Amino acid sequence: MPRIDDRDATELRPVRMTLGYQRFAEGSVLIELGRTVVLCAVTMEERVPGFLRGSGEGWVTAEYSMLPRSTLTRTPRERKGGRVEEIQRLIGRSLRAATDMAALGERQMVVDCDVIQADGGTRTAAITGSYVALYQALHNLRKAGILRVNPLTTMIAATSVGIVNGVPMLDLCYEEDFRAQVDFNVVMTDRKEFVELQATAEHRPFTRDDVDSLLALAQGGIEKLFRLQHQTLRQLT
Repeated sequence: MPRIDDRDATELRPVRMTLGYQRFAEGSVLIELGRTVVLCAVTMEERVPGFLRGSGEGWVTAEYSMLPRSTLTRTPRERKGGRVEEIQRLIGRSLRAATDMAALGERQMVVDCDVIQADGGTRTAAITGSYVALYQALHNLRKAGILRVNPLTTMIAATSVGIVNGVPMLDLCYEEDFRAQVDFNVVMTDRKEFVELQATAEHRPFTRDDVDSLLALAQGGIEKLFRLQHQTLRQLT
């Protein structure tokens, strides 16, 4: 059965990353994943949460929001809690898994992820774009002599996979995600380690074979995202 946008089942949507999209942020990227568009911007703060004061270690946290007309009909501005809180924590956990907090020192990196247009995969696009924005920010801080090394220890990217009409598919758009019998969000490092798996049976339970098939599909897509991240970051000097 052909996909809505005529992609192969194992194909990502077209991906574009525009580095340094916001001039005044320490690091930023506009990531376009098909019709999904997310702006990721990083701010350094010379402070850390209370539980880290005096530890010599830093912190990475995230904020996530959707603009009211990022969707087909107006979405009211979201308040903290619920879905927003869950996505923010997911982005933050993913970035912290790639960061040496001791090398960061007692500084906090705040990553703002704003969804400009939503057509499925906003959280995975936010994670993939946030890594690029964070890398740029830390690269710039190192050039400025604020950091001795770049604290990032591995690459991080994410994608969605699912079973739609019985077919395993990579990188679901909204309509596919809405109709999926099984829906996964997968976050990985470039060391082929899993940072997070979010798996849901929407209409039927899934088997171990389903899991293995979907994770292999996700890994193939994420490896392509790593190459795109690397190409984008080659612009840094």
